[in-house]
Amino acid sequence: MVRQYIQRDSYLQKLIVRKDNGEVKVITGPRRSGKSFLLDPIYKDYLIGKGVPEDHIISVSFDIEDEDTPKELLDREKLKEYLYSRIESQDEPYYVFLDEIQEVTDFERIVNGLNKRANVDVYVTGSNSKFLSSDINTLFRGRGDEVNVRPLTFKEFMRGRSEPVSELWKEYYTYGGLPALSKMPTAEQKIAYLQRLWRKTYIDDVVERHHVENREALEAIADALCSSIGSLTNTTKVTNILSSVRHIKISDDTVAKYIGYLEDAFLFTEAKRFNIKGNKYYENIKKYYSVDIGLRNARLNFRQQEISHIMENVIFNELICRGYSVDVGVVEHRKKVDDRYQYFQYEVDFIATNGSEKFYIQSAFEMGTDEKRDQELNSLTRIGDSFRKIVIEGADIMPYTDDKGIQYMGLFQFLQSDSL
Repeated sequence: MVRQYIQRDSYLQKLIVRKDNGEVKVITGPRRSGKSFLLDPIYKDYLIGKGVPEDHIISVSFDIEDEDTPKELLDREKLKEYLYSRIESQDEPYYVFLDEIQEVTDFERIVNGLNKRANVDVYVTGSNSKFLSSDINTLFRGRGDEVNVRPLTFKEFMRGRSEPVSELWKEYYTYGGLPALSKMPTAEQKIAYLQRLWRKTYIDDVVERHHVENREALEAIADALCSSIGSLTNTTKVTNILSSVRHIKISDDTVAKYIGYLEDAFLFTEAKRFNIKGNKYYENIKKYYSVDIGLRNARLNFRQQEISHIMENVIFNELICRGYSVDVGVVEHRKKVDDRYQYFQYEVDFIATNGSEKFYIQSAFEMGTDEKRDQELNSLTRIGDSFRKIVIEGADIMPYTDDKGIQYMGLFQFLQSDSL
């Protein structure tokens, strides 16, 4: 019987092209984003379909919330003994899946040992700072190949659904794209699940992993980042918010450290601010986006539903999922005001780059008045280079290009397309 589930075609293809490449496939991302499911059943079914015997696929989960986790295998020596006992041939290929392997102390020694065997292809998943991109080469001695998995995109979320796209969009921008939500028919279930993840999985995991002493401050920082998506911020601003609103006294250094912990858990992604004409970064000013808009909403008890900021967060996540590096831009422009020259700064929502590709993107839920249109276009018209400039509107519009070469498309068209 063929199992029915939401396919993750782009991630499956990434595993297929990495199959048997001699490197450890390191699948990173937040808990409950679908990493485990990508390996088993999606990739496992692919391997079986290609003729790999099922007993040549060895899968072990160390998920802290998985009741079926074999606790004795958290001991490194027992895990090693178990895995090698399952690899009965030196010639036939075996595929080893180790889910949430960071729960095993010194796991890299086992993984690197397995990877040395010519007939063993190793895949591991991880959900925290043990699996930062900067650490993977060190952990796996230069033989780590990362695939970062995020919650469902809107296009993936729509698969198998028959409701009008506008209704699906409302559901998506409210509850987000964590795969397990597809099995929860009521709003009550979805809300309880998302808030439970924050309380019992994400925050607990960060506190335990990093020995956080001030849990209240950590949670307040998570709230502040969720509340400020789409807004420029820095550690001092967050520190001041905690002091004035939550009456929590904490240093800038501790705030920066706690933000780093939340990023390490793949809950937030930073976007650096880049001066386009000056060709330099502003090191201390950034924007932070939630890895999943439903998690963001749940963290704020669904109180702040500003659709323009939500749309911006969704577009950012979509660009990341498509493999782009994403910065937020600023264009400085000098003009004469009252017989004196002044500098003005105009914001570009996103600079998306992938190799030689580069796009400038404005997220505009409503273009509306001429004043609003000028506000959205001020930055794009002053950039001055030849890279594509795109405005993504919240309205359902026919794509077109204006006489300045700026392209316009509707949000749904962008989210349902495969490329810009």
